[in-house]
Amino acid sequence: MQKIRVVIAKPGLDGHDRGAKVIARALRDAGMEVIYTGLRQTPEQIVAAALQEDADAIGLSILSGAHMHICPRVMELLREKGLTDVLVVVGGIIPDVDIPKLNEIGIKGIFLPGTPMQDIVDFITRNARSRVEA
Repeated sequence: MQKIRVVIAKPGLDGHDRGAKVIARALRDAGMEVIYTGLRQTPEQIVAAALQEDADAIGLSILSGAHMHICPRVMELLREKGLTDVLVVVGGIIPDVDIPKLNEIGIKGIFLPGTPMQDIVDFITRNARSRVEA
């Protein structure tokens, strides 16, 4: 069976990447292939990495409060590139009021601080699996 390929990105100016690295390690330990793009990535760089790496999923770690600017742009670029089957999840500080808006634009999973790692692994496994098995 082919491994799920996940791009983990830290968009925007936020320089705190410990959470992104912890998630990357948990996904790797769960048998996924993880590509960590590093700090301060633009939406264009993130989507380019997903395209180049043939990603099944993108995980965005956002603590800066810029999620309502970054996420719509990432989703727009994915549509432009024909990558509508790539699962997109977001983790970080996301106010409850923004969660429905993010779901409406196509963000499938939103994980707040304190979410158990296994919940994130299970969600990505369930939701990226259909693309991998196709």
